[in-house]
Amino acid sequence: MNQEETDFEPTDMPSASGHFGRFGGMYVPETLMTPLFELTEAYKEAKQDPEFNRELDEYLKEFAGRPTNLYFAKRLSEHCKGAKIYFKREDLLHTGAHKINNAIGQALLAKRMGKKRIIAETGAGQHGIATAAICAKLGLECVIYMGEEDMRRQSLNVFRMRLCGAEVRGVSAGQKTLKEAVNEAMRDWVTNVRNTHYIIGSALGSHPFPMIVRDFHRVIGEETRRQILEKEGRLPDEICACVGGGSNAIGLFFSFLKDKEVTLTGVEAGGRSLESGEHAARFSGGRLGILQGAKTWILQTEDGQIDSTHSVSAGLDYAAVGPEHAYYKELDRINFGYASDKEALDAFQMLCKIEGIVPALETSHGIAYAIQRASELPEDALLICNLSGRGDKDVQEVAKVLGGN
Repeated sequence: MNQEETDFEPTDMPSASGHFGRFGGMYVPETLMTPLFELTEAYKEAKQDPEFNRELDEYLKEFAGRPTNLYFAKRLSEHCKGAKIYFKREDLLHTGAHKINNAIGQALLAKRMGKKRIIAETGAGQHGIATAAICAKLGLECVIYMGEEDMRRQSLNVFRMRLCGAEVRGVSAGQKTLKEAVNEAMRDWVTNVRNTHYIIGSALGSHPFPMIVRDFHRVIGEETRRQILEKEGRLPDEICACVGGGSNAIGLFFSFLKDKEVTLTGVEAGGRSLESGEHAARFSGGRLGILQGAKTWILQTEDGQIDSTHSVSAGLDYAAVGPEHAYYKELDRINFGYASDKEALDAFQMLCKIEGIVPALETSHGIAYAIQRASELPEDALLICNLSGRGDKDVQEVAKVLGGN
């Protein structure tokens, strides 16, 4: 199936049942169906309410720091001897990543619904600190679930969450990473759904979460579109972003989906190799399945058990990809590749040395692709990469992986 054969309208997605084509849906316990329906209706009303949108815009500007810059990486472009590379600087936002966009939106939605307790899951910790920060701002109780391995890798963010008044609950099951944190957050929500809202941190899970998270991140692409037209007078030739669940990527891509001349590329975690358990490249080693509320591409064993994953970055080692990404992959509208741990670490160091910017390890996967791709494109080409987060949280882990060198 390709884009020319399929007529799609991004703003019509998902369907009323929460599907993006054959992906997505609501595969959850019966006890969660009612709160999910209530959330869907509450969000529908909120996004049509001028006062809600005014308040959201005010928080994005005054609290988060929007709009973010579209930055021309002149020295990196010269080093690659190819396309002009631009970075959308989501790393400059309050708390250090794009995650604050969605955290603010959902926290305001929870407040509107009368929910005074917030729970969230986090891998790299950026969604956790974003949620903790806005909960502190709004006076909401906050509980963050985080795998113990991710807590080790992201100890700085754990402390930052606690400084903001959040309770961080370590999860010791399984691989002790993001999938297990989601499981525990889901159990909490089932038990406390009357007074609790679950702020999912990426464009995954049951409907309406992929839609809600995408919509609160659409500001990334809307700003990027205006900024590149102001700077260059035309749209870019290609846009790329790292993809775990896929929130930063779909936020950037959405405003360009109808522009067929703009290539859209998502970059997954290639890990150590494409052997089972050594990576998190769902489109390179996964199969269609259902995980934590949605039908999508998943890394799983031959008998259907969720496979182990690996990435040097805590935020990309999730076994499933957001269902909207799976849908546009099937339409041939978004291309997907992967970057290995080594390529991401090399890109991390290169951006530090050449541009003086310390990127998150998750973001470094997209940067690795951008560096390679820029060298293949002509000098008059325009390439935009979403610099989705900063790497303060990763410096100690990088030092450990590199042996202190």
